[in-house]
Formats: sequence, structure tokens, C-alpha cells
Amino acid sequence: MLTSYAAHFDTPAGYLDFARFGPPSRDAVDATTRAVQATARATHTTVDELMRAEGAARDAAARLAGTDTAHTVLLPNASTGLFHAALGLRQGTVLAPRGDFPSNQYPWRRAAQLGRAAPRWLEPAPGGGVTPELVREALTDDVVALSVSAVDFRTGFRVDLAALREVIGPDRLLVVDAIQAFGAVVMPWQAADVVITGGQKWLRAGWSTGFATLSDRALEELQPVLTGWTGVEDAGVFDGVEHPPAPDARRWSVTHLSPVTAASFAAALELVERYGAAAIESAVTVRVAELAEVVERFGGRVLSPAGPGRRAGILSFAVPGREPAAVARALHREGVTPTVRADSLRLSPHASTPVEAVERVAAALASVKVSGEPG
Repeated sequence: MLTSYAAHFDTPAGYLDFARFGPPSRDAVDATTRAVQATARATHTTVDELMRAEGAARDAAARLAGTDTAHTVLLPNASTGLFHAALGLRQGTVLAPRGDFPSNQYPWRRAAQLGRAAPRWLEPAPGGGVTPELVREALTDDVVALSVSAVDFRTGFRVDLAALREVIGPDRLLVVDAIQAFGAVVMPWQAADVVITGGQKWLRAGWSTGFATLSDRALEELQPVLTGWTGVEDAGVFDGVEHPPAPDARRWSVTHLSPVTAASFAAALELVERYGAAAIESAVTVRVAELAEVVERFGGRVLSPAGPGRRAGILSFAVPGREPAAVARALHREGVTPTVRADSLRLSPHASTPVEAVERVAAALASVKVSGEPG
């Protein structure tokens, strides 16, 4: 495993909830602390110096996404980016999965209510995800875009971005919510026209961080409805007239972001860049496979797709005859932090997760099986 990578974190061994929130590294915490401390001693140079963190974060995000800064914009969260994309489409039909996380649904609902592009919901098979075949069957001439999550938040199902691009063709937009993938899964991001992510999960940057990348086609076709004063040409000229939107991805900027969170984001992105997303993914894959083996050994039913090529860092499971809340109590007693759903549990390790976490899950599931704790 990535021992030197793990040394940057103070996360408890049993923390297995990175799909909900990724505790930041000491690097990110230190960067945040330094920035806040600087604000307390502000001088005539402080604000300009702190604002440089935004450029550093944008540069790192662009490198990790395989693009450049002209096609990259920082965002306060993933939902903001999805609203930019949804409201930017003037008309037509957008394919999106009905069972996706709500952040990939409400922007399209709101756009339709305003008379712009409207969603048509895809219906993946139970336990399945958005496949090229599903999209191909749903395509009609009025479809202008496909919006999907790179990794399904429930099961960890990872879509095939390259195949989806091939199915929809070059003239439709491919919008990707990458929050459950970016930083921990290597994917061909260049296949998408819009890639949006928040930094609080697998990137481990804390809340109020994120970015989007836009292809040339996206810049051409998406109307900059939400462009704010920082997203226009000559943003520093306050002359009382409307300025045209910036020609690049900056047009998705609404206002200045917090330089404090930008400092944390830059540190987190640079840490991923230092160790490499491929190495991080490999370490995560090992832990997920070990957790899957433990779950099945103690009678649990894995709900995530089998095989690292079809699932990412999320392992969803249920224990027949046991309520998820009861299983969660056993996990908590062993110091394990899962996501608890009404019908299942979700384990999501990171590259810093030690093998001790797997042993703790085994002990918890063994106690449930032995004690027969009622739901």
C-alpha cells in the first residue's frame, strides 16, 4: 500500500466513509490554518497574496484532468457546476439516470421548469448502471446531452466514458459528475465535454472546494446564464456597463471563492498529483477486494458490481436477516465508520486505509453472526 501517502493523514484506521466525506490531509489542514492566520494579520499585501492559491488550485486541477487552465474553472461545489450545465442548454432533451444522486437531477428539473432543456430519465436495471446499450436504446433526434455520474454513489458502478462518448457521437454533450471518482479512479476525462467534481470526498480537500473542465464544444454550446462579475472580460474594470462573458471556462465564475478553501484545495490536489491517481486507485482496489471477501465470508451479500473494472472504491452490501442499523452498531463497536442506508451499508476505503480496517470489519461481522443481534 501507499505507506508514504498514508503518512500525510491522521484519519482513524476504521474510517470507511470516503464516499461521503474524505478527511483532509495534514497538508490541507496546515494550508488552511496558514491562510486563516494570515487574514488575522492582514496588511496591504495579504488579500492579493492569498488569492494566488486559486491559481495554484486551478493549475493542479487542470493537470490532473488532462487539460489546461483555459478550460478549467474552480467552483464551490459540484452542484453549482451541474446548474451551470443544465441552465446553459437552451433546448432539447437530456438523458439522465433516474436513480442517480439528486444533485444530477434537480438542475435538469429546474431547467425544464424554465422552458430550457428537459430531462428524460434512464431506467438502469436493478443493481446496474448507465451502460452504452441503455443509452443507445434511449437516443432520439431531440437528445442534445447525456448527464451521468462517473461512479454510482450507491454501488460504485463505474461508467465507460469512452463507450458512452462513442454511442452519443461527437455532436451531443457528455456531462459527467465526477465527485465519486476524481482523484481515486483513472478515467478518460477527455471523453467528456463537462467534468464536474467537488473536493470534499476522494480528493480530501474539505468542503466548499471543486472545479469543472469544459471542452471547446461546451464553451460554444452552453449559454453562460449564471456568469457573475468575476466571469466576464475586464472583470476588474468597474464602469457600470455589462461586460461580455470570458471566452474560456472563467465564464462559469460567479464571484471570488474563498482563498482559504482554495489553499486547502491546492494542497489536496498537489498531494494526489505527487502520488498519482493510478497508484491511489490501485491501493483502493486492493482494499475493496479484501472487504468484499470478508463480507461474503460472513454471509453478507455484496450489492456492488464484481471486479475492479466495473466498480470503483465503493462496496455496498447487506447481511440477510439483519437490519443495516444492527450491522452498523456492530461496526461502530469495532471503530468502523460506514455509510448506513435503510436497506444496505456502504464501505468506501481510500489509499491510506490500513489492513487493520478490514480486520475490524471481519470482527464486527463475526460478532453479528455469532450473537444473532436482532434488527
